Amino acid sequence: MFRPCIDLRGGKVVQIVGGSLTDSGAGVRTHFEAAQPPGWFAGLFRADDLRGGHVIALGPGNESAAREALATWPGGFHYGGGVTVDNARAWLDAGASHVIVTSWIFREGRLDWERLQELVARIGRERLVLDLSCRERDGRFWVVTDRWQNFTTLDLGPETLGRLAGSCAEFLVHAADIEGLCRGIDTRLVSLLAEGSPVPATYAGGAKSLEDLETVHRLSRGRVDLTIGSALDLFGGGGVKYADCVDFNRRHG
Repeated sequence: MFRPCIDLRGGKVVQIVGGSLTDSGAGVRTHFEAAQPPGWFAGLFRADDLRGGHVIALGPGNESAAREALATWPGGFHYGGGVTVDNARAWLDAGASHVIVTSWIFREGRLDWERLQELVARIGRERLVLDLSCRERDGRFWVVTDRWQNFTTLDLGPETLGRLAGSCAEFLVHAADIEGLCRGIDTRLVSLLAEGSPVPATYAGGAKSLEDLETVHRLSRGRVDLTIGSALDLFGGGGVKYADCVDFNRRHG
């Protein structure tokens, strides 16, 4: 199924090349910046009943914009961006159905199980999405943190997916090496998620056509969803029509 996204930078809805994002903001490659506010997109997704999309704050200065999107459709989105045990409940109270967490549960490149369990105890696994976005190195996928700049020691394989599934409701996995490039999806990563994830998973990265959505659905036998960003006409892209994605969900829902 197609899942929508609202990526925020500087309070604006944007599409960027994911691997270009840094803490300083220097060198970020932006494909698209919307004239419409976040609430406009949230209202559109609500009207078309597209559930389980994500609102992601790409750095500071996005809190008001994120709250606007969440308030427009309470329960319609997952929220990610700087989520910790201290603010996770506040984002759920602001209207997010789930919170998305990555970097906070890692310390010095290693998964911190105590932090993860603390978060689960605070909000419940059923409202937690683990972002296991990754890059490829030496033929394996490794989870990356801190705006996808730092490799962790956690490899993304069936064992990891099985271990973490007991602590979350879903996985969100960006193929960071190709995110925002519109060169096609990583079918190997999609297949890995389809075969190894015991919980629902959403893949993002590289989608360039409606055929990619059909391929993800076929390869995963409907077990993996797809986020389409830069290629979507809604975000200035020329490869995928938003209306076709809505129609796809209606046909396969």
